[in-house]
Amino acid sequence: MTRVLGIDPGSRVTGFGLIESDGVRSRHLHSGCIRTTADAFPRRLGEIYRGISELLADWRPQEVAVEQVFVARNAATAIKLGQARGAAISAVVIHELPVYEYTPAAVKQGLVGNGRAEKEQVQHMIRVILGMQGSLALDQSDALAIALCHAHSQATRRKIEAAQ
Repeated sequence: MTRVLGIDPGSRVTGFGLIESDGVRSRHLHSGCIRTTADAFPRRLGEIYRGISELLADWRPQEVAVEQVFVARNAATAIKLGQARGAAISAVVIHELPVYEYTPAAVKQGLVGNGRAEKEQVQHMIRVILGMQGSLALDQSDALAIALCHAHSQATRRKIEAAQ
């Protein structure tokens, strides 16, 4: 079983989800959100960095998957999101862990079968796959979806490599 940390970065709320998976069976370990409290943007980046660093030290994942930035309408928002991703990825790299990146569409396609699925559909699949009850924050379920997408993708890659 591989321990995977999924990260859904945001400048105000960064979701995280830790699972153990063999690529077929997956188990939820821990998940939640890092909610930044600072007003100054650079301080929020520091909170994200420290929060991810603490998760890495406490839970010791073997691999980390992060959602890629997509540019919708607002370039300023995309830039802030990119900086939040940078803070999270920096924490991972300092811990010398591999980082894998997935587009939101790839995560949705992998979990729901539709790259344009709604967040609530992703959330439902997370509950089904991981056998979770109760409420999940959308950022939390997105992070778990990223972790599951990675675990399943890696298992498929390993099978392909073994067959060659």
